[in-house]
Amino acid sequence: MSVDTATVRKIAHLARIAVKDDEVAHLQGELNAILAFVEHLSEVDVAGVEPMTSVTPMAMKKRADVVNDGEIADAVVANAPAIEDHFFLVPKVVE
Repeated sequence: MSVDTATVRKIAHLARIAVKDDEVAHLQGELNAILAFVEHLSEVDVAGVEPMTSVTPMAMKKRADVVNDGEIADAVVANAPAIEDHFFLVPKVVE
């Protein structure tokens, strides 16, 4: 797959990047090199290779999934004009 100048301009437009006319040829070469590298990677046989999150084995740090009020409920609603049981009271807007 190769990229032509019209495609370079379209990619630049979609990315909201201002590209001058004299830069288009250089970017075309860069994009074609990237696409050639990706095509080269697709030739590698990865059957049987497990997905990794890192090059070194590691376990994700997890915390307990506990619901709490953050222990600062009074501070959160301290400046509210009206509260009830640590909830903001707002005027009814839908009938």
